[in-house]
Amino acid sequence: MRAMLKISGLRQPAFAQSGGESRGYVEPSGSKNGGQIPVSRTYPAVGDQMSEVRGQTTADKQSTLNTQRPTLRVALLTGGGDKPYALGVAAALTSQGIFVDFIGSDELSVPAVVNNSRVTFLNLRGSQRADASPFSKAWRVLKYYIHLIIYAATAQPKLFHLLWNNKFELFDRTLLMIYYRMLGKKITLTVHNVNARKRDSNDSFLNRLSLRLQYKFCDHIFVHTERMRGELVSDFRVPMSIVSVIPFGINNTVPNTALSTEEAKQQIGVGSGDKALLFFGNITPYKGLEYLVSAFGVLLTKDRSYRLIIAGRPKGSETYWKEIQQAIARGGFSDRIIQRIEYIPDELTELYFKAADVLILPYTHVFQSGVLFLGYGFGLPAIAADVGALEEEIIEGETGFMFKPRDSVDLARKIDKYFNSELFGDLKNRRKQIREHANERYSWGKVAETTMAVYSNLLSSA
Repeated sequence: MRAMLKISGLRQPAFAQSGGESRGYVEPSGSKNGGQIPVSRTYPAVGDQMSEVRGQTTADKQSTLNTQRPTLRVALLTGGGDKPYALGVAAALTSQGIFVDFIGSDELSVPAVVNNSRVTFLNLRGSQRADASPFSKAWRVLKYYIHLIIYAATAQPKLFHLLWNNKFELFDRTLLMIYYRMLGKKITLTVHNVNARKRDSNDSFLNRLSLRLQYKFCDHIFVHTERMRGELVSDFRVPMSIVSVIPFGINNTVPNTALSTEEAKQQIGVGSGDKALLFFGNITPYKGLEYLVSAFGVLLTKDRSYRLIIAGRPKGSETYWKEIQQAIARGGFSDRIIQRIEYIPDELTELYFKAADVLILPYTHVFQSGVLFLGYGFGLPAIAADVGALEEEIIEGETGFMFKPRDSVDLARKIDKYFNSELFGDLKNRRKQIREHANERYSWGKVAETTMAVYSNLLSSA
């Protein structure tokens, strides 16, 4: 069902990270700088990690206003990447008074985490630099798994929350999950893609079997859409009762400075009269960039003011990117395309989203899109293929438009419609409304509320 929510009346929630003191928690030596794995620690006196956050009567609440509420402690296993999501989850949980063992990497060693008094940052993953030698890569992965296994055996938290798997997914989904269960840990898992290999058209029996086992070993699973929950139930026989739908929290880690749209356009090379389309992120077949390039060629036959910005790097298939380049060359419109074929660091991301007039998401298959929510964070409307649950996230005429997947002609039609719509005509004001809508609908506070309820239920039944 398409979202029918009007965004003009929504307001941005006041979401603030709670600081506070750790009340008796002693940091293990080296825990914040990637040092030795801790083998003994002192934690706050909070009972056996059960949280009495529900079931209180009004009278109870009034009579215990000055009473310290018991707190939870969990381990957050990030896989070492996806900084926006990992940092968002950590901030959301700690703002609710939850103490977190944050299993991270050099990439995630940032002040927002290491300076949070409710976070114990454990840099088990270390460096993930792509230019390391094969021997160095093998050694650092082996070392990481050794540290992770030692940590799990000595960890105080009774609940492990997995955000992403690690390097060897088959091992992570099977033997590592069995190990956690043998240690008596409760396991929750955030599933961002129910079956990514199916999406990428390289699925296999072994992949599906390992996924089925991982889902079976979980005590609870979080997904971002109802369709994802439905696929877990239908394809992997996961009980509906252990799956919760949570928002895909808005990206708060990318800097959003006072840089204006005009300044961003000038820096990138977009003219004041250009109609700028943005394709952002990894360049891979399921992203459907070829359909955008084809639609762009159609648009230019009628209006040469269109500009296309491609910002990202090829992932998985260099052949796919070569085919895109060949299509651009055959079309003869490379002069109308700004290509930044590289990893775009956080500090430069706003440049592209502020220079663009609309974000294009020509996916051929996907459940949800982190790029969409990143764009919403900058107030940028989107034109997206009608695949997965994207129709639930796009409000027609208010936050963007939908087009038929794998249909370049329809995409060109919707792009033309957008630039003749009130949404584009009043883009400056609409950007503000979209940002407010995104901060409300995809609030990390909502993520924390649902997640904390699940934690409390699991630990109370331990």
